[in-house]
Amino acid sequence: MPKRSTATSGRRKKPPSRPHLKVLFTCVGRRVELIHAFRAAAEKLDVDLTIHGADMSWFAPAMHHVDQAHIIPPLSDLHQVDALLRIVKMHGIDMIIPLIDSELLAMSAAWERFRKLNCSAVISSEDVIQTCQNKLLTYEMLKSAGIDTPTTWSAEDALEKKRLRFPLFMKPREGSAGMGNYKIDNLEELEVLRKRVPNPIVQDFVHGIEHTLDVYTGLDGIPRCVVPRRRLEVRNGEVSKGVVVKNRSIMTAGRRVALALGNCRGVITVQCILTAEKRVRVIEINPRFGGGAPLGIRAGADYPLWLMSEHLGRAVTIKPAAFDNNIAMLRFDDSVFCTVGKDWR
Repeated sequence: MPKRSTATSGRRKKPPSRPHLKVLFTCVGRRVELIHAFRAAAEKLDVDLTIHGADMSWFAPAMHHVDQAHIIPPLSDLHQVDALLRIVKMHGIDMIIPLIDSELLAMSAAWERFRKLNCSAVISSEDVIQTCQNKLLTYEMLKSAGIDTPTTWSAEDALEKKRLRFPLFMKPREGSAGMGNYKIDNLEELEVLRKRVPNPIVQDFVHGIEHTLDVYTGLDGIPRCVVPRRRLEVRNGEVSKGVVVKNRSIMTAGRRVALALGNCRGVITVQCILTAEKRVRVIEINPRFGGGAPLGIRAGADYPLWLMSEHLGRAVTIKPAAFDNNIAMLRFDDSVFCTVGKDWR
């Protein structure tokens, strides 16, 4: 009498269940492309992904593209982080990703609180955030690391110098999104604009082509991939047209910045200018996903897939230059249509 197969034993094996991940984006705003990129990466990984989004208003377009949306207090409210912690605890969030500069420091300070809830906060350490958000500290860090960067002063120190070489560039010490940035052509402009710009700093003006670099540092802070994006057009501080430029010198500069900072997590963005003499001059660092990150993802640097793989403990091979060159991003407006309540005002 033939033996019955022990592999089946008369029963059909259940297929292995897909891992389930819950990701929360904070201040999700207009980041619809980034949400779509995470969904696409989850399909490649065979992961059941639930995306949560948090913002202070239902009028944030990306709130209508997530699986579950949450209203949180404005950034000026000291209880915003507590509100996020409640969401994480209530919904079992596995990973939280902040998306704008003004929330980073408070989120980083709460990193251990998120960890105790078994939630991975994809954010750099407090000292990294403080260094990047204060442009004088950024300059001092870059200079001490031997990284090419324009000389930077406070506006007061600049005015005390006997001789200044114009043009100069002025911006807020803690500013972001290009707000309050001015080219200064003479001493009169410097005197007038320093009263208009909050807590201004002044830099040597750098002529050249501006690039933004996505530096993937994962969950362990090791920079493994740098994608330079030439900025062709910017709208409201965010790139609207750009193209991937696989320039080895720029890529090396981005890696050096991340190594000099240390304690980075996720994706950080580094802004630099490539001069006519081929100098790569670093001008700013934002330790978060940049608005143009979808271009790097489309070119083959799949940050969402890498992040989720790391979180799941899956081995991931990242080749530093394994992305396509000359891929362009040309953004256009799209709309979300929704019904609002009678009391929306």
